[in-house]
Amino acid sequence: MNKKSRYILSALLLAFALVTAQDKKTKKAKQNFEDYSYAPAIERYEDLVEKGYSEEEIFKNLGDANYQNANYGEAANWYSKLFAIEGATLDADYMYRYAQSLKSSKEYEASDVWMQKYQATKTADVRAKKIANNPDYLKKIENNSGRYEIKNLSLNSAASDFAPAFKGEQLVFSSARDSGTVAKNIHTWNNKSFTNLYSATATGDSFGAVSKVASLNKKTHETSAVFTKDGSTVYFTRNNSENGRFSRDEDGVSRLKIYRASLKDGAWTNIVELPFNADGYSAAHPALSPDERKLYFASDMEGTIGASDIFVVDLNEDGSIGAPKNLGNSINTEARETFPFVTASNALYFASDGHPGLGGLDVYATKIEDMDNIYVVNVGKSVNSEQDDFSFIINEETKKGFFASNRDGGVGSDDIYGFTENEEIDLTCNTLVEGIVKDKETGGPLAGAKVTIFNTNNELVSETTSGVDGSFVLEGDCRDGDYKLIASMDEYDDGEKMFAVVSANDTSGVEIALEKTIKRAPVGTDLVQFLSLKPVYFDLDKADIRPDASATILKVIEYMNLFPDIKIQVESHTDTKAGTRYNERLSQRRADNTVTYLISNKMDESRVSGKGFGESKLANDCIDWTKCTPEKNEQNRRSEFIVIE
Repeated sequence: MNKKSRYILSALLLAFALVTAQDKKTKKAKQNFEDYSYAPAIERYEDLVEKGYSEEEIFKNLGDANYQNANYGEAANWYSKLFAIEGATLDADYMYRYAQSLKSSKEYEASDVWMQKYQATKTADVRAKKIANNPDYLKKIENNSGRYEIKNLSLNSAASDFAPAFKGEQLVFSSARDSGTVAKNIHTWNNKSFTNLYSATATGDSFGAVSKVASLNKKTHETSAVFTKDGSTVYFTRNNSENGRFSRDEDGVSRLKIYRASLKDGAWTNIVELPFNADGYSAAHPALSPDERKLYFASDMEGTIGASDIFVVDLNEDGSIGAPKNLGNSINTEARETFPFVTASNALYFASDGHPGLGGLDVYATKIEDMDNIYVVNVGKSVNSEQDDFSFIINEETKKGFFASNRDGGVGSDDIYGFTENEEIDLTCNTLVEGIVKDKETGGPLAGAKVTIFNTNNELVSETTSGVDGSFVLEGDCRDGDYKLIASMDEYDDGEKMFAVVSANDTSGVEIALEKTIKRAPVGTDLVQFLSLKPVYFDLDKADIRPDASATILKVIEYMNLFPDIKIQVESHTDTKAGTRYNERLSQRRADNTVTYLISNKMDESRVSGKGFGESKLANDCIDWTKCTPEKNEQNRRSEFIVIE
């Protein structure tokens, strides 16, 4: 082999070795990622990037691993590199996670751009609909902010502290604080210790020493507890385990399950799994209803809309537990809904990154007494931030509560914050319907019109009366659907307008035009007055039909065409300027000309006759014409259209 051939062979072997090394590192990082071992996956992928690798899969998994570990700033960085790759094959969910991640640095305008791209791609998605229906979500959140006074608690550690729970005077919570455990008790999701349940007793606004909850903690994750009012029963979350040790399913995932335990002689005993648990999915973060007959929890079990949904089961008197029911897509989305908590007044608080929010997980609230009428409210700042805010609990009587957050300025990765609610949250849906009632012909406003809203079941929602300017404001129903506005007023036909309510948004700019009701004129009625028409006047000593009179006569014909059996007599009159006999002849000519004009415009001659009355039926007191104004004398030179049958 010559020298040149040896160089080529050496280069090929080196290139093969480098490719093989990269392939092994990529496979190892991918394995970590697929095993939900995000922290080591991030380290391995970042090492590959530092060495110049920039594959699509690396950026995808770096973005997702950081997103799942709530490192939203880093996630946004890697997603931006991912979208910069020309020709990358990307699912729309990457757009959503990128948009959410951008919020962590308050890049809301950029986030909205990517949310709109996501919405255009996934129009049927629950999240996309909520985005489309809430373009002013930041304004709504701002309007709902400032009701809480918060503070970081002294019991927080340098690790993760979250999931606070009430137990009498104690606060029970989950913590990953270092307890002297060995390396095998480090959880690879985030390279932090396994969580255990701890408690601390409240003394005013401070807490005493923190200690582990005896007999509940094993060598697994224990978290998210809820206690019955008498403190005798606890429901809590724990990883899959065998003989008290951490275990994984056949996919390499350690799922979460909900357990129940009873307090006996000061120790928690009879620790059992709840029957709806399974090895193929997770169930976690239990919460009790006020009467302790329902248990709410988060899960990704079959029937889940997104990454995790909130479910509820009945806790029956005989100790049995009902089948899980999904709370539906008014609450759940394709993203994460988790950490439910139910207050004494049946308000459900939960964390979500699927509803429009400030970034990461935000805390939301809704009344759950009527599941067909759900109105979800973002609780606003200062509870919510650009990072993850979750596991919210509140005592409605004292107005005090707690929540967890990984926001900047904390002691650890997740901290527990105490708060005082200075202004009660309004969970009543107050949609407004605003508009105006007008006359269809003139376009003028109609005051005093009755305006009502009916739902699709034709049930009355609300009613009001239009103001002097024709405007109205009604409180509408918050349920999504179509509604009908009806405006009614004497001498007008009812007017209707349909509108839709979506995501409890207000409706404005509704215009209802009413057309005058056409009624049959009684015998003896002058149609000019009945139809509020301009009088048919004649010039002095003339019998010609004036142009302005023509419009009135045509409207009389139009009306009579609607009632083909009506017959009229044209009665014509004069002022008192000439003699009686002359005025009688003049008035008859006026009557004849009026009848001729009617017939010439296709009025059946059998339906109309004419008679002159001279000056015998004056419209006013102008007996002496010299003492009246020209306008008053003109009022007597007229034709009337009297209904005779």
